[in-house]
Amino acid sequence: MEELSAGLAKVGTGVAAVAIVLGLLLLIFFIGSRAKGRLQSPVAIVVFLGPAILLLAYGLIVPAFRTTVGSFQDAGGNDWVGLSNYVWIFTAEGNSTFLINTVLWLIIAPVMSTALGLTLALLLDRMRRESISKSLIFMPMAISFVGAGIIWGLIYEYRDPSKPQVGLLSQVVMWLGVEDPPNWLLWQPFNNFLLMIIMIWIQVGFAMVVLSAAIKAIPSDVVEAAELDGASGFRLFSKVTIPMIRGTLIVVLTTIMIAVLKIFDIVRTMTNGNFGTQVVANEMYAQAFVSFDVGRGSALAVVLFVAVIPLIVYNVVQLRKEKAIR
Repeated sequence: MEELSAGLAKVGTGVAAVAIVLGLLLLIFFIGSRAKGRLQSPVAIVVFLGPAILLLAYGLIVPAFRTTVGSFQDAGGNDWVGLSNYVWIFTAEGNSTFLINTVLWLIIAPVMSTALGLTLALLLDRMRRESISKSLIFMPMAISFVGAGIIWGLIYEYRDPSKPQVGLLSQVVMWLGVEDPPNWLLWQPFNNFLLMIIMIWIQVGFAMVVLSAAIKAIPSDVVEAAELDGASGFRLFSKVTIPMIRGTLIVVLTTIMIAVLKIFDIVRTMTNGNFGTQVVANEMYAQAFVSFDVGRGSALAVVLFVAVIPLIVYNVVQLRKEKAIR
């Protein structure tokens, strides 16, 4: 009974908090609607932007500031240690593994996802009932990274060759004549690439849909003019299609790169960062919530944040250039 009462009390507290927030918002909107004359414009700005700014500050700016401060402190967040946490990231023995793995993820997964997405967009646009094929390819985007990791964990499952196989990959290579397939997730360094395949499998549908829309948006008169000039096949693709969708290609590539920088779920689910598969995001979690070293975990979070900023800035610049051209 005591646990039930405590649970009901927590639920009641949560409901009361939500009711108070909604009440305050309604009061603010009521005040904004009553403003007249010169006060109408500034009051409207405060009413509509104020709550959003407060929520942004509470959910993003304040945590980012606290994380940045924590990156200069020791494991318990008590004493200042300067740049020692950052020095540890780039100089400590064994840390090169997750740094190199992250760079490999950052290069291979986005490039392969974008290339396959572009290839599928070109091929499926010429098929009848293309929507069915595109829906099936896009479907993995609806699956969480954890769910995808569990699915592919079954594909990479290893068992002794003398026993019935559960893992699809092991069974296929055995059908092809390999008597003793490796334990795929322990097969260094190729296990990293096997994990990247999961990310590619998820993101290729996103790349395909976006690039297909961009290709369909190319004006038909441009294509016809190029064909009249003698362009066809690969020449038409390289000289007309690619330049016309260049902005979209960059957006797709940088978007996937940002997702890859934050990759955590797949590695955590499949290998927990063991067997040479560790990446920066999973190391950040391990330091902050397993080893309880707030300083090193915060420093890794700041490194990820700084790495994402150039991608976002470049993405925004390209979008503005494309908008200006239109």
